[in-house]
Amino acid sequence: MPELPEVEVVRRGVARWVVGRTVSSARFLHPRVTRRHVEGPADAVARTEGLVVADAVRRGKYLWMPLAAADGYAADALVVHLGMSGQLLVEAADAPHEKHLRALWEFDDDREDLRFVDQRTFGGIAVVPLVGTGDGGLGGAGESADASWSRFVPAPVAHIARDPLDPAFDDEAFFRRVRSRTTGLKRALLDQTLVSGVGNIYADESLWRAKLHYARPTRSLTRAQAAAVLAGLREVMTAALAAGGTSFDSLYVNVNGASGYFDRSLAVYGQVGRPCPRCGSLVRRDAFMNRSSFSCPGCQPVPRAAHW
Repeated sequence: MPELPEVEVVRRGVARWVVGRTVSSARFLHPRVTRRHVEGPADAVARTEGLVVADAVRRGKYLWMPLAAADGYAADALVVHLGMSGQLLVEAADAPHEKHLRALWEFDDDREDLRFVDQRTFGGIAVVPLVGTGDGGLGGAGESADASWSRFVPAPVAHIARDPLDPAFDDEAFFRRVRSRTTGLKRALLDQTLVSGVGNIYADESLWRAKLHYARPTRSLTRAQAAAVLAGLREVMTAALAAGGTSFDSLYVNVNGASGYFDRSLAVYGQVGRPCPRCGSLVRRDAFMNRSSFSCPGCQPVPRAAHW
């Protein structure tokens, strides 16, 4: 599933190609694509057409576009969750439709369309009200430069925590909250109400950088170790952004259809049986939450008391 760097790459593309344009036509071409919009697809169309895409904003793995009327006021946002295989693509209006095209937005300037393509249809789209954050800002690497959006998020995103690249992320609050949990460290990192944007890939890579095992009990974490985990997350996410994200197949691409290449720089994720770049021990794979966790047995020893 796309994580913070991949969603941020897509957000930047939407900001470049779509923001400031007026939606002339919105079409939802599969019943599952609007399953998160409880009022149904016709209502989603009515609350989209004729409005201006005022911005492109991200928090964690969620991407949204505030929709503004002629007076500049935005009450709703078009929220997109990419799921496992969702793609937002900018295509020429006369380009053939993709096999798994699920939604299509056309604009009144007759330039490029915005298309949502999703092979597995695990992603989704909804038009939802914007609500106050209560904390003074949107946050995230995709924070709006327009102060008019700085106090609002879509209602379904309000519970999502800030991410490690957000300048307003509170490191000390993160340490206190993670220490209050009775769980393993990686499970805590995957909790989007604690820290957002982190998935399997960047959790494993950041823990390798911090030299901590994924099952390390959160209650035993020191302040220095928490700082090392956050430093690892920021380092790996910043590097992934520079590389356009991580692509293991053709399902994750940017808005122009190009894949990222950070997978060439992964130290442990997906590297089972290969030597650790730091100590040479062979990377191991463990079953974890119906997925996999990759670590170095030399650099990341299993703690005595572990939360699996």
